[in-house]
Amino acid sequence: MVVEATGGLERMLAVALEQAGIAVAVVNPRQIRDFARAAGLLAKTDRLDAYALALYGERLRPVPRAPRSAADQALAVLVLRRRQLAQLVEAEQNRARRTDEPLVHRSIKTHLGWLEQAIGELERAIEQRLEASPLWRERAALLASVPGVGKVTIATLIGLLPELGQLDRRAVAALVGVAPFARDSGLMKGRRTIWGGRAPVRAVLYMAALVAVRHNPALRAFYLRLVAAGKAKKLALTAAMRKLLVILNAILRDRQPWRSTQPA
Repeated sequence: MVVEATGGLERMLAVALEQAGIAVAVVNPRQIRDFARAAGLLAKTDRLDAYALALYGERLRPVPRAPRSAADQALAVLVLRRRQLAQLVEAEQNRARRTDEPLVHRSIKTHLGWLEQAIGELERAIEQRLEASPLWRERAALLASVPGVGKVTIATLIGLLPELGQLDRRAVAALVGVAPFARDSGLMKGRRTIWGGRAPVRAVLYMAALVAVRHNPALRAFYLRLVAAGKAKKLALTAAMRKLLVILNAILRDRQPWRSTQPA
């Protein structure tokens, strides 16, 4: 079955299909739309969308995702819920900075207190589940050995990127959405850009890379070398995100912790 990613609405369908023993490929809706246009399907209706999905699956044969257990699905739901609440905290903090009304401030403060308590409960539940599984416990310990990788990053990688350690470096970078895509034509050399992939994973990798380029000697040297070569700091940080992901992938693949003398 080929299923279009729709902001999470596809998850229950994908899980039900996998439990029924049916392989499922979840594809990026932008790819489906581009494919439909290339096939001459310019109109957009539910029937045409279904036809485009079927045609895409028949012609391009997307790789099905690995079936996930009920425990894997539950962990992913907890990680995503924590992310949702963290985004609400950020939004409320921004609102608090933009208002002078005392009643609004008190309302925001009350809401923030509830959100922080709920986030704490979710984090304890996530930690308990990671600790209860020998496999997750081992993976968490390996990931934690890398300077710059904290509990939120570890939980997100285990919950939302189970393929980590099972793919090569190019495939895992493309899966997360940190692989640069060329924009060249003839003599023109366009800027490389990234898009698609798993946005929640990319978000925690960004924060981890911010910490790593300050406190991880190997990644700091890698980042500073790019900046010294004339790369914009944002591009250098994106490259550091990709490098960090590749390192984490290799650590789980080889089941060897980070070494202080390990080069980036």
